[in-house]
Amino acid sequence: MDDFRLVRAKSGTNQEGTSAHNQRVILDALRINGALSRADLARATNLTKQTVSNLVENLERDGLVRPQDVVRKGRGQPSTPYCLVPEGAFAIGLQIDRHVTRAIAVDLVGNVLVRAEAKLSTDGPATGVRIILGLIEGVRRDLQRQRPQAERRLSGLGIAMPGPFGLDGADDDEWMMASWQAFPLLETLAAGTGLEVGLQNDAAACATAERMLGNARGLDHAVCIYIGYGIGAGLILGGELYSGAHGNAGEIGMALFSDGGRQTPLEHRASMASLYQHLGIDPAADAYHAVFDLVERDDPRIGEWISRAATDLRWAVHLVETLFDPQSVILSGGASETLMRRLLAATEPLLPSLAERKGRPVPRLQLGMTDPWAVALGAAAEPIGRAFEPRFSAILKERG
Repeated sequence: MDDFRLVRAKSGTNQEGTSAHNQRVILDALRINGALSRADLARATNLTKQTVSNLVENLERDGLVRPQDVVRKGRGQPSTPYCLVPEGAFAIGLQIDRHVTRAIAVDLVGNVLVRAEAKLSTDGPATGVRIILGLIEGVRRDLQRQRPQAERRLSGLGIAMPGPFGLDGADDDEWMMASWQAFPLLETLAAGTGLEVGLQNDAAACATAERMLGNARGLDHAVCIYIGYGIGAGLILGGELYSGAHGNAGEIGMALFSDGGRQTPLEHRASMASLYQHLGIDPAADAYHAVFDLVERDDPRIGEWISRAATDLRWAVHLVETLFDPQSVILSGGASETLMRRLLAATEPLLPSLAERKGRPVPRLQLGMTDPWAVALGAAAEPIGRAFEPRFSAILKERG
């Protein structure tokens, strides 16, 4: 008999017609926990051992899982753990920001294989999309050189860009990239690449990256506050990314503050754009390294911005804790780790909320990814999730 092991996994179903969902449950359990035996998988997913054996055989045949060396423990029966095959699937992620675009290629387990970036001109999306298509073509070419099988196992193209999406009368190019939203971006990139294309906002993409490889891994309820040019929140609720009715869930940067009798959005006060403005830095230039150098020199203007921004972020954390009751709030962004750690420290102590509990296994607020490539990584994870992760909304539709 196998030794008992605590394994995190979603439940499968032994009803007929749910094989595709159950395969995704098996893949998700292996992604979260690493290698598992068939007995481990059966216990964790509430599937029968025979069902698990059939599913594992199918996944092994499809090149998505493979057996590892037999494990012998004590006097019990030996067991064979199974793990994901990194080369089982690939995806490309694309971040479109105001002045730069980044493309990244990953495998099934999130290993970054290729990445490239290019500056976007101010000429708008008609010019910018040609730059993007060239960038994607180069990434695919490099990926094919590294992994000759990648092209036939390419799950799709994930795109992340600032939201909110689809607002009537939105004409603010500085904050909402309105001209890009009005452009037929998905159709143009799908036609230009031949790939299935999906779109999410940058905060949701960062939350996807945290869920795949970061501090949200294994958490069923987490909120990722992403500080980029603006501010947004990626919501992981019930183990799935929640996007809302129109893809705009978590747009806390639009929450209004009363400021001297004026209503000011949060992202105008505590975003990287507000820091650039405070420092007099042109965001179209190399803003990341300009801020990095000032942080390393302990420029007093950095401290001034942190003090003001932390006050607003403290309120934002209180708000998302009250609304969503997450296991943890994760602060992430494209700024340097030093700056983000200082901002996190200044946000403490947090405001009282229902999240204050004794014996918490994870902190109320913790630092996540501080990497300019995190959004592109999350964008790349989205097509893999779409193809291989269990989604209960899909199984409900199958039953309906």
